[in-house]
Amino acid sequence: MTAHAEACSAQDSFQSAADKMSSLGVGALPVVQNGQVVGMVVRGLSHNEAAGTIQGVMSYHVVTVSPVASVEEAAALMSQNQGRRLPVVENGNLVGMLALGDLAVQQQSDQKAGAALSEISEKDHLH
Repeated sequence: MTAHAEACSAQDSFQSAADKMSSLGVGALPVVQNGQVVGMVVRGLSHNEAAGTIQGVMSYHVVTVSPVASVEEAAALMSQNQGRRLPVVENGNLVGMLALGDLAVQQQSDQKAGAALSEISEKDHLH
């Protein structure tokens, strides 16, 4: 999870959001109002779509995840909604962003930790 996720406002121009996405190396930004996620905006809109404000091009259907959700829960949400990013929301406020790559890293870390624990348990059992 990326803590302190960058976001934009529905009143921002799409160009300013596109510039922010480019400088951050991301393909989407949450749209927030008073700290709460109200939409998502993605890079890759046509020139005509991108001419105005974010409000005119943002997605209003936003699936969010809790910071205490498991890797499996987050992966299921991404799969069910065919998304690659989830805003992380706690008490209604944006606290981070979770990307598909974050899940892969976490799952790999969990597998390594499990393997290490198994190895430690085997060594302890031999003594």
